[in-house]
Amino acid sequence: MSAAFEALNPALRKAIAAVGYTMPTPIQAKAIPPLLKGRDLIGCAQTGTGKTAAFALPILHRLALENRAVRPCRPHVLILAPTRELVAQIGENVEAYARFQKTPSAVVFGGVNITPQIRKLEAGVAVLVATPGRLLDLCAQKALFLDSIRTVVLDEADRMLDMGFLPDIRRILDRLPERRQSLFFSATLSPEITELAEQFVRGEAVTIRIDPGKPAVERIRQTVYFVDKENKVALLKELLENPKAFRVIVFPRMKHGADRLCRQLTKAGFKAAALHGDKSQNARLRALSGFRDGTIHVLVATDIAARGIDVDDVTHVINYDLPDEPETYVHRIGRTARAGAEGEAISLVCAQDRNALRDIERFIRRPIPQKLDHPFHSEAARTAMGAAASRPPRGDRRQQPRRPKASSPKPEAAPAPKAKPHAFAKFAKR
Repeated sequence: MSAAFEALNPALRKAIAAVGYTMPTPIQAKAIPPLLKGRDLIGCAQTGTGKTAAFALPILHRLALENRAVRPCRPHVLILAPTRELVAQIGENVEAYARFQKTPSAVVFGGVNITPQIRKLEAGVAVLVATPGRLLDLCAQKALFLDSIRTVVLDEADRMLDMGFLPDIRRILDRLPERRQSLFFSATLSPEITELAEQFVRGEAVTIRIDPGKPAVERIRQTVYFVDKENKVALLKELLENPKAFRVIVFPRMKHGADRLCRQLTKAGFKAAALHGDKSQNARLRALSGFRDGTIHVLVATDIAARGIDVDDVTHVINYDLPDEPETYVHRIGRTARAGAEGEAISLVCAQDRNALRDIERFIRRPIPQKLDHPFHSEAARTAMGAAASRPPRGDRRQQPRRPKASSPKPEAAPAPKAKPHAFAKFAKR
């Protein structure tokens, strides 16, 4: 067992051995030592790299060491995550790691009856995993108080901002003690995310980045299929007929698109279910449970809902629509090729997707192989991509200055406009 795991107490070492851990992942090896010392941390790592254990194990170690009494409605640790599925997944992991040291924990999220959650809090928990909305509901009902929080974790911070949780995060931080350990995790560290992180943590935080320059998963076979928009459904059905595609996640762009596509696949005889934020909690749990046990073969999911999917044997990821952000593409395809397995990622690309595809290839630093010999191949889509590829990539274009007319004097440079305050400036002042 490595030095990072050796530093943990015997109960935790027994627990991680029971779940099959032998060596820490890179994020665990780098994060556990400073977290055991109480340092604040900003971590950047893709989903599936083991970051839940990276923060949960040292948190549980410090709780056992401090041996603080558990009080009703006043947890010592708060872990915030953007979706119900991710909260449930983190909660399961915390329970598994704490099984031999008996640290009580609870999960709270919306879409279900709040009364059992209140009763669990009244019984006393040390670790609380929550979505921001339900957490604030509990605080408003005086069923939860955050004045005893010693450690706070903000997980999947990039999706928190995408989902519009910044005002809720700000309200939650206002309720937390000034003296606390703060942990900030995100799959990406854009300038906006970095600015938020610097305001979230205290003092000199440790910053950890895991493979920021190599986001593509090497074991994933990536392929582009050029197709006209009206033929996408027919091509998708043909791809799903592949007997090797027995557990598939399909990513459309919008929620209503997920429902419509799920209905079309079900009508065609495929065992499919939709997963997105407008589904009830029971419907989402049924979809995930069926996908895990094999009764559902195709999960049609939006990006945000997919944040809680942790299934090791996903054979294929199909991008029915390309995402707007290259980082999201990397997150999507990372749903397959987990736990040492191989996987396949297929992208259905129309002519209007050429900019998105070019940005993705630039981000992963290599072209994606193209499949041209399929019945629904669109030469127009392929040609549009080729024409676009000859232009400089978006964000890297150098605008060439126009040569002024000989008869026109060179105009004076206009004064630079005053910069508008950054979207996070208000938060930064707090």
